[in-house]
Amino acid sequence: MDKRSIAILGSTGSIGTQTLDVISRHKERFEVEVITAQNNAELLIEQGRSFNPNCVVIGNEGLYDQVFQALDPLGIKVYSGEKALASVVEMDSIDVVLTALVGYAGLLPTINAIKSGKTIALANKEALVVAGELITKLARKHGVNILPVDSEHSAIFQCLVGEFHNPIEKLILTASGGPFRGRDRAFCADVKKEQALKHPNWDMGAKITIDSATMMNKGLEVIEAKWLFAVNFDQIEVIVHPQSVIHSMVQFKDASMKAQMGLPDMRVPIQFAIGYPKRFYADFPRFNFLDYPHLTFEKPDMETFRNLALAFEVGKKGGNLPCILNAANEIAVQGFLEDRVGFLEISDVIESCIGKVDYIRNPLLEDFIETDRETRAKALELIR
Repeated sequence: MDKRSIAILGSTGSIGTQTLDVISRHKERFEVEVITAQNNAELLIEQGRSFNPNCVVIGNEGLYDQVFQALDPLGIKVYSGEKALASVVEMDSIDVVLTALVGYAGLLPTINAIKSGKTIALANKEALVVAGELITKLARKHGVNILPVDSEHSAIFQCLVGEFHNPIEKLILTASGGPFRGRDRAFCADVKKEQALKHPNWDMGAKITIDSATMMNKGLEVIEAKWLFAVNFDQIEVIVHPQSVIHSMVQFKDASMKAQMGLPDMRVPIQFAIGYPKRFYADFPRFNFLDYPHLTFEKPDMETFRNLALAFEVGKKGGNLPCILNAANEIAVQGFLEDRVGFLEISDVIESCIGKVDYIRNPLLEDFIETDRETRAKALELIR
């Protein structure tokens, strides 16, 4: 395999730092061309010194001088702002763009990377949630592969390798159930962010951890799976699997089923995505069946965790509704993290925004941008 040049959008977050860990273990296969961060200038500088990329982008323009003064003497180009983030992916020297930005911020950089013919390693599920039809059409037009990094979608993709000619009957996405699995609405009404941020199996950023606790993360993954694997929503099932050992499954028309398994470790799907189609050795911990004598499965509670039901509903209706869902959720989750919104009120904010923002059946990119702006404004009004 030729050495691949990687751009990591969101290099200081959980996925970004684990991607750099994977690259550091395989320097003969990968090199870091671009790294970006929004606010964590200190870690971005440290990463720049360690990996010597061609350029870095700091999203917060107020931090540009700090990053420039630290990295420019090393010959590393330094840029700042949203426009720089969206345009840096167009560099000819980049082979793979790994999008690990949080939320809607990943949409325009992903679109630009596709238009530039880059392979996409997608950890920013919100881009497909917001504009799945637009992005998948662009990918087909430009002959670009979108390789999933989320553990569930990577699992499905791995199950489908060698099976692309076989009809899919059903995709089964597994969910850990989060920290409040089995709890009722009365309990969830009083939970605090400190409780919600304690995920039982995965070490993730704050936003995705809260999304896991509300099961919105699984709802977003349902919408993402629809676009990644060209299935309809009736072909997607969510099952709660507390051990997080089976990462997801595919059921085929002949009644056979494939599952992808392993210990919860995001470095595995990251390495698979940036190295595809090659597999190569990793010294990560190995799964032992004797350590997990019981693998269990449960039906998700969509009444207590309404976000999952909302995601199915807006996904089926399509248009700009998933964009509304995503924008309202981002504002509501931030409100919860700032102690301005209760845990169950996150769903209330989302549902209210779905009813207040105009529905557009066939939105263009400009419609998504305006929908996102309008939804955020209405959500902010609701949580003030």
